[in-house]
Amino acid sequence: MSLPKTLLHPSSFSLFVTITTIVMVAVADDSAVMSNFLQSLMPPPPGWSQTTPFCQWKGIQCDSSNRVTSISLASKSLTGTLPSDLNSLSQLRTLSLQDNALSGPLPSLAKLSFLQTAYLNRNNFSAVPSAAFAALTSLQTLSLASNPSLSPWTFPTDLTASTNLIDLDLATVSLSGPLPDIFDKFPSLQNLRLSYNNLTGSLPSSLAASTIASLWLNNQATGLSGTLAVLSNMTELSQAWLHKNQFTGPIPDLSQCKSLFDLQLRDNQLTGVVPASLTTLSSLKNVSLDNNELQGPVPTFGKGVKVTLDGINSFCLDTPGDCDPRVMVLLQIAEAFGYPIRLANAWQGNGPCNGWNFVVCSSGKIVTVNFGKQGFQGTISPAFSKLTDLRSLFLNGNNLTGSIPESLTFLSQLHTLDVSDNNLSGEVPKFPSIVKLVTTGNAMLGKAPSPGGGANGSIPSGSSAGGSGGESANGSYSLSPGWIAGIVAIVLFFIAVLLFVSWKCYAKRKQRKFRRVNGRENGKGSFKIDSVNVSNGYGCVPSELQSQSSGDRSDLAAFEGGNATISIQVLRQVTNNFSEENILGRGGFGVVYKGELHDGTKIAVKRMESVAMGNKGLNEFQAEIAVLSKVRHRHLVALLGYCINGNERLLVYEYMTQGTLTQHLFEWQEHGYAPLTWKQRVTIALDVARGVEYLHSLAQQSFIHRDLKPSNILLGDDMRAKVADFGLVKNAPDGKYSVETRLAGTFGYLAPEYAATGRVTTKVDVYAFGVVLMELVTGRKTLDDTVPDERSHLVTWFRRVLINKENIPKAIDQILNPDEETMESIYKVAELAGHCTAREPYQRPDMGHAVNVLVPLVEQWKPTSHEEEDGAGSDLQMSLPQALRRWQADEGTSSIFNDISISQTQSSIPSKPAGFADSFDSMDCR
Repeated sequence: MSLPKTLLHPSSFSLFVTITTIVMVAVADDSAVMSNFLQSLMPPPPGWSQTTPFCQWKGIQCDSSNRVTSISLASKSLTGTLPSDLNSLSQLRTLSLQDNALSGPLPSLAKLSFLQTAYLNRNNFSAVPSAAFAALTSLQTLSLASNPSLSPWTFPTDLTASTNLIDLDLATVSLSGPLPDIFDKFPSLQNLRLSYNNLTGSLPSSLAASTIASLWLNNQATGLSGTLAVLSNMTELSQAWLHKNQFTGPIPDLSQCKSLFDLQLRDNQLTGVVPASLTTLSSLKNVSLDNNELQGPVPTFGKGVKVTLDGINSFCLDTPGDCDPRVMVLLQIAEAFGYPIRLANAWQGNGPCNGWNFVVCSSGKIVTVNFGKQGFQGTISPAFSKLTDLRSLFLNGNNLTGSIPESLTFLSQLHTLDVSDNNLSGEVPKFPSIVKLVTTGNAMLGKAPSPGGGANGSIPSGSSAGGSGGESANGSYSLSPGWIAGIVAIVLFFIAVLLFVSWKCYAKRKQRKFRRVNGRENGKGSFKIDSVNVSNGYGCVPSELQSQSSGDRSDLAAFEGGNATISIQVLRQVTNNFSEENILGRGGFGVVYKGELHDGTKIAVKRMESVAMGNKGLNEFQAEIAVLSKVRHRHLVALLGYCINGNERLLVYEYMTQGTLTQHLFEWQEHGYAPLTWKQRVTIALDVARGVEYLHSLAQQSFIHRDLKPSNILLGDDMRAKVADFGLVKNAPDGKYSVETRLAGTFGYLAPEYAATGRVTTKVDVYAFGVVLMELVTGRKTLDDTVPDERSHLVTWFRRVLINKENIPKAIDQILNPDEETMESIYKVAELAGHCTAREPYQRPDMGHAVNVLVPLVEQWKPTSHEEEDGAGSDLQMSLPQALRRWQADEGTSSIFNDISISQTQSSIPSKPAGFADSFDSMDCR
């Protein structure tokens, strides 16, 4: 057969040669860069040599064309430098070099258009070149944090091309200068961390147009300055660390920041009254305000909010309580000036007549206020009219704008008002003739009209003995139109205030009323829930559950601030009166039932039988509500509601369709499931690690699960995992550890130090996670009496296996039938399992390390249902705070089901101390 003539044409042949040359040059370029990389590292990573193809080096991944796509060398104790031509690896997508000791200048990453994640944090780089991050159009995560040896540099404005940026961590990198006004260029930015630098200037206005949820700007050496007004419009904000700066002015209205749970404002120069929009913010859990110049009454926050107010402030009293009315009037006046710090420094205590600057009193009454030549900005407050004994008011020589309030004309004792040399505008109100009004130096201020004749003749506009039109021809005073308008305005104002207060009282009474979830029949016989008020995740549950006085009262009220209660009638209806056909599983404290609401939504109902509700059962019921009302995460189950009916306690969750990991790992044949693939297993492991990491270190409060095991890991339709059963969760201790007198957990998963001494730290969860990893690798239960004694305890046996890597293939679940590539992933997970189950807790990593180990493995093997919104492709590129924010946004469509005992597993060891739920206070989150 002859070839087509077109293929033999010289031009076609030339094109073929050109393309081939380009491909060969590209591969050669990667080879040269990787050769330079090898020579620059000391010592070379294990397995790296010039005689081995670089695509086979550990930590290196390539595509089918032998182009480098991933460099993963985190925590390898590497020293040396990075090659200057690193950005020649044009197909690079992942760069993970964190937690090493790399030094020298950071090479430019510019034009790596496929780069998605770059972890360069915790090294010793010395400099960042200009335009190092230009044209990174695919970049989602950049972390350069904790490189304190960097030379001073400014915020990289070349990042504006990275419109997909989600996480930017430049903390402790010697940044200096102002923040550029470019944050509206990052429509996906969720986490901005710039702490411990030398940033100066004010907050850029473009922050208001961003979607930032976590904002860390704390501990700037010189200090950011200006006001915090831009925060009012950052409606996605959930965490703001702004402490240890030079911010001034008042705390802004944060009522639209409905997800804000952590606000750190200590060690600034903030002034003014703490606004009600902050003290009543329902999502707030942690706030620090100490060491500022805040004024007015000591603020009172809602139950469950951890507040620090110690240190310098200018509150009128040392404890919550009303300030002197004169103090509040003066603070209203200061508010119109933006609460100048000069006034905050000068006004201390609760007695304006006890030596306050700018104020003169007579017989306990304020008669003179002199703010002349103070450089104040803002407007003249109508609140001056509340100082009914005021005789002299000096506002001259400032930068005041706006008009002179009409209400000042009602000050019956006023005889001098000097507003000269400002920027006032508008009409001049009509003052009585006894008032000496000085208005010179206000070019835009209207002149008072001259009286039509009279003994005094015309009166200059700059200095007046009162406003014209106030005196009649016969010498008596009549009410001018200005007076009438003022009176009408005051009356309308007080009517509006009265209506507003009445409405607020009514709304507050309604909020205090118990919320109910009642059921009613619809026309088709299905059951409808009238209202379910689900917490936003930061609510606070009371420390003691209130039982009903009457055993037959079933339509129950919700506890304030948390998830809704659901009436027993609703639960009976949707579970077919708790029928046997609806049973999903049985446990030590009752039965779990499946139910279906009128709209088809499936739920799971854990019914804790009255005979089992001793102190242990009640404690677990309290603990589960307490924890799940404080945490929300895509890999933790969520509580929808609960019910108390006599001695019964019921918990309601959304339904997880695929049951527990136990069923899929050990009982898949009995349930008719397909065996788990390695892709699914490593993805489940990462999901669990993310959930537990969140509990340990990223929630508003740090928790220890204490009962992590496969039966407490639940799976959805997409085989993504959520950690369940929070009945045994404990607050992480403030110190190194705490000691429990009674163990809680399950044999086989208990850390040695916990089982032997009762010592509890987050490392007991790390140990249990390591056991779960071993079960995922081997397909064996942690305790198995069907095998010889030397193999019956999984941890002991598997740690012996790990001594020789060649033994691992014989120990893995034979259903996996792994290829060489999969086997490499199994080796890494097995090694991680060994570290997590180390005998000494200090030898175990934290869960953050486990996440870092697992992420590259899951990136290599994408989850099966990647089309779903919860798929790995989007999730694994997110930080945990970003995952939390997106989970909350999609909360209504998630599928959640929680129970410790859907399948029969080893029983839990009782219990924890009484009053457990009382100990749930919010973490300081600093």
